[in-house]
Amino acid sequence: MKRSVLLASVLVISVTVFYGFYREPVNKLERLQFRVQTDVAHQELNKNFSWFHPRAAAIPGFGKRGNPAVIMTIQKHLNVSDYYSGMYYMRTDDLGKNWSAPVEIPQLKWQYEPDGTTVSVADVTPGWHDKTGKLIAIGIKVRYSKQGKQLLDKPRSHDAAYAIFDPVTNLWTPWKMINDVPDANSKFFLVNPGCVQWLVKPDGKILLPIYFSGPELGESSVTVLECSFDGTTLSYLQHGDEMTVMGGRGLGEPSLVLFKGTYYLTMRNNFKAYVATSKDGLHWSPYKPWTFDDGSDLGSYNTQAHWLVHSGGLFLSYTRRGAQNDHIARNRAPLFVAQVDPVKLNVIRATEQVLMPERGVMLGNFGASAITQSESWVTDAEYMVGDKPHPRGANGTVWAARVIWSKKNKLVK
Repeated sequence: MKRSVLLASVLVISVTVFYGFYREPVNKLERLQFRVQTDVAHQELNKNFSWFHPRAAAIPGFGKRGNPAVIMTIQKHLNVSDYYSGMYYMRTDDLGKNWSAPVEIPQLKWQYEPDGTTVSVADVTPGWHDKTGKLIAIGIKVRYSKQGKQLLDKPRSHDAAYAIFDPVTNLWTPWKMINDVPDANSKFFLVNPGCVQWLVKPDGKILLPIYFSGPELGESSVTVLECSFDGTTLSYLQHGDEMTVMGGRGLGEPSLVLFKGTYYLTMRNNFKAYVATSKDGLHWSPYKPWTFDDGSDLGSYNTQAHWLVHSGGLFLSYTRRGAQNDHIARNRAPLFVAQVDPVKLNVIRATEQVLMPERGVMLGNFGASAITQSESWVTDAEYMVGDKPHPRGANGTVWAARVIWSKKNKLVK
């Protein structure tokens, strides 16, 4: 494969924040107006954990009055860096007016190797597979010591894991690994489909972006796997270009979207975020750092970004420097959304709005997805462990920020 290298229970009291329509011209691009409504899906303070990386997916027709049900996968962060519980989920059948409390999924609890090593799956993103009528949750299998340290001593200590939810039976399958991914002892020693956005093609095949490392555990690279899915089994078919940068841990946490016939990929590095385009989702243009439309650096670094796609416009959700937020670790709050110029590949500064406020703590790993023709949601949680609120207001909230479009999104059925 070609390798490109660039050097360098119930809804908790709803807190609702409205940000008005933006009205500035957008460099001759078609303007798509929107407003943001930020609600509380859950709130909890606990000395032992913080709720982390909530991500939502719509299940068409399974909610009330013909609306979608929405499933939000979520886990506990357990007081040690990147140490996570088994999988929980929340559900709303009335478009977020009421949410169930987090419920642990029995089939997706921790598992154990014969020597007592804990096996969990983290950084999960759920998505709907319309052709089979199943929800697929995809994440990274992770091995932990008894102290919660990640173990990387064996091939596929990080692996591409998935589970399936059947909305008819309300049952989850146990975690399985994607079939037939090659080179476990070489370049795909570690396989990480974590904190990504993935796509279903019209024929039902899946394009799954991953980041991966060889046994030397150096800079990670990004590629996109094309996989088949028959309703039961997810199998590797091929993968595309392999991309990295030298330094800053390489590239990671890629998110993929399709807009007006072009695929867009955003990728994380310790120092900058990058973007690339493709016509088939496998072979990519040279990637470039994200900037604003005035040429200045976007300021997003060492954290993920995700897409919102509408039939009338392409949008990016991200955190960044320069928002009076240097007191926040890695500037990971507030969380923003803005329109993207799909040709120049930059973020249009005049369209930027706050999705979730900065309240003294960083926001964790987040998700972004289309829910109805009128709304897309971005979900995140305040990262704090303890039983007392932060003086600036953080109190362990799990946020659901609605991006409410001024025009119907024709990409949603």
